[in-house]
Amino acid sequence: MTSPLPTVKTAAETSADTGVTRPAKTPGEPPASRVRRHLPTSPWLFAAPGLAVVAVFILYPFVSTVVNSFTDRRTLIPGEFVGLANFRELLHDDMFWTGLRNSVLYMVGVVPALVLLPLLLALLVQKNIPGITFFRSAFYTPVVASIVVVGLIWVWMLDERGLVNSALEAVGIGRVGFLSDQWLLLLSAMAVTVWKGLGYYMIIYLAALANVPRELHEAASVDGAGAVRRFFTVTVPAVRSTMVLVAALSSVAAFKVFSEVYLMAGPNGGPAGEDTTLVMLVQRTGTGLTGRVGYASAISVVVFVVTVALMLLVLRADRKEDV
Repeated sequence: MTSPLPTVKTAAETSADTGVTRPAKTPGEPPASRVRRHLPTSPWLFAAPGLAVVAVFILYPFVSTVVNSFTDRRTLIPGEFVGLANFRELLHDDMFWTGLRNSVLYMVGVVPALVLLPLLLALLVQKNIPGITFFRSAFYTPVVASIVVVGLIWVWMLDERGLVNSALEAVGIGRVGFLSDQWLLLLSAMAVTVWKGLGYYMIIYLAALANVPRELHEAASVDGAGAVRRFFTVTVPAVRSTMVLVAALSSVAAFKVFSEVYLMAGPNGGPAGEDTTLVMLVQRTGTGLTGRVGYASAISVVVFVVTVALMLLVLRADRKEDV
């Protein structure tokens, strides 16, 4: 006599017997024993390499600079805590005020040009006409060029026997001391910064102009608005947020300028050091076997505070215009 086959209960019958409601199993769903739960630390494991790089190359140098600004540390001497002595010394350092003046003047001279000129350049190359790709690439070429190469080229051009002075002498104007006069040297460095940054900010404006509805320009044209009026009533309001971004980026970059002035004015900062900027002063003060690392760190902290203040002022101005 054969034994009866065991009765196999369905999932619904098992749930009814136990009084526990179980969700229906979808086709292809893996068994519950194979489902693995992610640990709470899993996202941090993926972000760990990037966070380690930030901590080593950004956070640690920043904290170290702030700590050193309160010490009298030198290159080969650890130094001791001196409190606010370095910052008090800054108030009586003529070279610090010279560097602050030049950095502010540099920012005032460069930022308006880098906000407006790339926008006009973007409007020119926005048209899809034959050969426009060549001009876009040509305008962007200075951006990818090395600042050292660019600086040396401009030094050769503006030298006493350079191309520019030779051309001026040929037309009877005479030679101009672009690299020997205090203010002309600073203006020449500003021109290099503007020339090199035009293509970079032009690309940013091109991306913003691509999102401006064409219907706005067509409606303004129907109302009789010319090209200039459409620029101020349609284009500028549409890319205003981008202009704020460009102003913020160029302000910080101009205030922290180093390479252009260093290459054109030399390590001493031009005649009698009158073209020294704050970052050049940091480099000059904090390097070498007898470098005053603590004092240079105090200048760096001032530069950081000023750049953060610039960013906040730009963002606050943007919010006021939105209101």
